[in-house]
Amino acid sequence: MAAAVSVSVCLMLLSIVIVTKNAVAQGQGGASWCVARSDASNEALQTALDYACGSGADCLPLQPEGLCFLPNTIQAHASYAFNSFFQLKARAPGSCDFAGTATIAQSDPSYGSCVYPSSASSAGGSNTPNTTPPMNNPNVPSSTTTPIYGGGNTGGLTPGMNTPFPDSSRAPSEAIPTWFSVFFSSLLILCIIS
Repeated sequence: MAAAVSVSVCLMLLSIVIVTKNAVAQGQGGASWCVARSDASNEALQTALDYACGSGADCLPLQPEGLCFLPNTIQAHASYAFNSFFQLKARAPGSCDFAGTATIAQSDPSYGSCVYPSSASSAGGSNTPNTTPPMNNPNVPSSTTTPIYGGGNTGGLTPGMNTPFPDSSRAPSEAIPTWFSVFFSSLLILCIIS
């Protein structure tokens, strides 16, 4: 009887390990996201953001009432727009460069209610270029040209607004399923040894 219980427990642990490993593999599933490089200048990011939004990326979530407006930084807005464009182009080679201001990330950069698309079907936007004027971010130092949405430092998505808090958001960790798998694998090994 004890041997039957031990075998049942071992089989159950083996099932959990297999299911967890499959879930981890599917969760990563080759997914990748395009995000702004942290060493890119604000001016270069603004130019690339304007290009992405004008070329079909879904930039509506970056508007003041959008789910990805905060943090209101050029880095955050460029990352979302770059990724939308990248996914819309089905992650085609070269679609995550933006003049060297972007890089490919293997971990999901989503935070809070701002969900970064991970496929062309969830990317929004369109495959045809957008005729909407480029978006300007008020956190980018003004240049010699007047922004589309207002003049000088008062233009942009929300004139005169700076983010009231630092961006301390982080994407959910992929370590939890991995540790879960390691834990049950260890229990399975102990069960087999016993």
